[in-house]
Amino acid sequence: MSELITADLVDLDLSADTKEAAARSLAERMVEAGRVTDLDGFLADVAAREEQMPTGLDGGIGIPHCRSAHVTEPTLAFGRSAARIDFGAADGPADLIFLIAAPAGADSDHLTILSSLARQLMNADFTAALRSADQPEQVAALIRGEEPAAAELAAEEPAAVEPAAAEPAAEEPAPAEPAASDSAAASDASQPASEPVAPFRMVAVTSCPTGIAHTYMAAESLENAAREAGVELVVETQGSAGFDKLPAATIAAADAVVFAHDVEVREKARFAGKPTVDVGVKAAINRPAELIAEARGKAARGEIAAPADGAAEGSAPMDADGAAGDGFGTRLRKWLMTGVSYMVPFVAAGGLLIALAFAIGGYEIASAKSVADHFVWTETSSWAALLFQIGSAAFTFLVPVLAGYIAYGMADRPGLVPGFVGGYIATTIKAGFLGGLVAGLIAGAVVMAIQRFKVPASLRGIMPVVVIPLISSAIVGVLMFVVIGKPIASAQEAMTDWLNGLSGANAIGLGVLLGLMMCFDLGGPVNKVAYAFATGGIAVSDPSTGSLKIMAAVMAAGMVPPLAMALATTVRGRLFTKTERENGKAAWVLGASFISEGAIPFAAADPLRVIPSSMVGGAVTGALSMAFDCTLRAPHGGIFVVPLIGQPFLYLLAIVAGTAVSTGLVVFLKGLRKTAEPGATGQAGGGAATGGTTEDESKVAVAV
Repeated sequence: MSELITADLVDLDLSADTKEAAARSLAERMVEAGRVTDLDGFLADVAAREEQMPTGLDGGIGIPHCRSAHVTEPTLAFGRSAARIDFGAADGPADLIFLIAAPAGADSDHLTILSSLARQLMNADFTAALRSADQPEQVAALIRGEEPAAAELAAEEPAAVEPAAAEPAAEEPAPAEPAASDSAAASDASQPASEPVAPFRMVAVTSCPTGIAHTYMAAESLENAAREAGVELVVETQGSAGFDKLPAATIAAADAVVFAHDVEVREKARFAGKPTVDVGVKAAINRPAELIAEARGKAARGEIAAPADGAAEGSAPMDADGAAGDGFGTRLRKWLMTGVSYMVPFVAAGGLLIALAFAIGGYEIASAKSVADHFVWTETSSWAALLFQIGSAAFTFLVPVLAGYIAYGMADRPGLVPGFVGGYIATTIKAGFLGGLVAGLIAGAVVMAIQRFKVPASLRGIMPVVVIPLISSAIVGVLMFVVIGKPIASAQEAMTDWLNGLSGANAIGLGVLLGLMMCFDLGGPVNKVAYAFATGGIAVSDPSTGSLKIMAAVMAAGMVPPLAMALATTVRGRLFTKTERENGKAAWVLGASFISEGAIPFAAADPLRVIPSSMVGGAVTGALSMAFDCTLRAPHGGIFVVPLIGQPFLYLLAIVAGTAVSTGLVVFLKGLRKTAEPGATGQAGGGAATGGTTEDESKVAVAV
């Protein structure tokens, strides 16, 4: 096993002035060392990880990192910047930059080493030693833990400390831990006599999308803050190397739980019935003491499984951090996308079954008798009716599933029952898609409000399974049936009438807007909003003509980006890397199947050229589809459902036109870069034809 970092992977005078340039400079050292096989492919993976969440940490640290198929072995490169580089940390730019590269299938031993580094970064003495070092060899040894100073300053285990004259003084503060515990015990003694005098116990779970750095930094930060507060804390790190479950007895004995995560906590049900603080992983790194205090407060008030208090910005589950701007709007988008993501499989299954039924038996099959009463195995019409009725059954779940999982995104499992109940009521009063959205939000809000009430310890066990479902379902049902359901149903009907009345310039304008949305983030939130709008219109027994036109425009526009990238790599392959040319072959099939995500590798590598080009082509296709009065009853399928499309030849023409426009534009923009870059500075050679990122490209988010 090669060393994680060597002297040739250290740059003590990093001259880059942007995070993209810094990543490229350090990555080039990895390429020279034979640790990275494709520079631009690796940088695209780094950029994609950076888009998920900024990698800057308080204290002047930047840790761009990713797992990539272009990495041969776990590697770390280090750069020290006098000018300081902005990695999005709340306290300003960073002067210590660690580029961490892990193979796609990195083994647990190497990931354990990386996690140890992440924990060391929480040690101020360790970072001070890195700032004062004057030789690359010294820095590499410090990071590997081979330099005596590193062991003395950063090691956690007493066995790793070598005796030295000055060492006793440095280690003197260690006895302070019992003192802190004594202080906490003394404080606990002031509680009512019925409370046992014992330290406050907590458990925590930390996880991040990559599972390499933030996961372990958050754990270290929480552990340090817990020691200072006299709290007993055990942390479960759910990283790339897997995770060791906390013992059931430890969880049972805990007074509160902290979830610090940017991906879903695995086996979350183990912690049910505990006062819970649920935040993003960076919140645990930046403000651990605040989270511990918040957990203690919730335990004192008897709050069970409630989201983090609104006073802490961005405290909803799955929030990236508590930074300004990640407030209600961000949380609302995540709640809605949770509902949509669970609804889409029902849309796809039901819609395709219905479309297939129409292809076999014609549109009149919708009025066929129930196959439970009449089914002839040898009759085609019976099979068509069977497919139609199965698809229709799947469609009946759309609004309840949407509402139920919006509530789930807000309040976890207790939100499911009132959410499903509210969604079903929305279908019975014909409030439709809008009613489902509102019902889900109301259900989640009601459950969150109930969870904030202080309840006796004897009732905590039945709250999630009896009390919360009972009260929340009653409240949501009353509101949907007699208060807001009818106005929403009227609004749904008005929207349907408006869609049916669209014609001429209005229809074309809507097609342009939908095309732009479908191609903006290639499967991300904006794309999903447009898709949900379209599928919501056809997810009824008798969809309007306007809804069918919208569905056709949305699917056509969504096919354009991958098809355009596939065509561009075919006609002007020299403008793309070898990896991109290979991706282009797969993009033909992905585009033809209406999988917009097929263009993501291209957009991640070169967003400022690929995304605008895709959006222009998508807008052209959406406008033409609406202008040609194309219709579509299936919510998915790409070219495989063309026989079910109204005006199929004009529909294909719209897709071809948009693909040609996007292809021409992306080839033109990449060609301009190729002619401009030979004299440019600050970029690696060969970047002209590789689709590498520039300093502005991180401003464009590519959502996966």
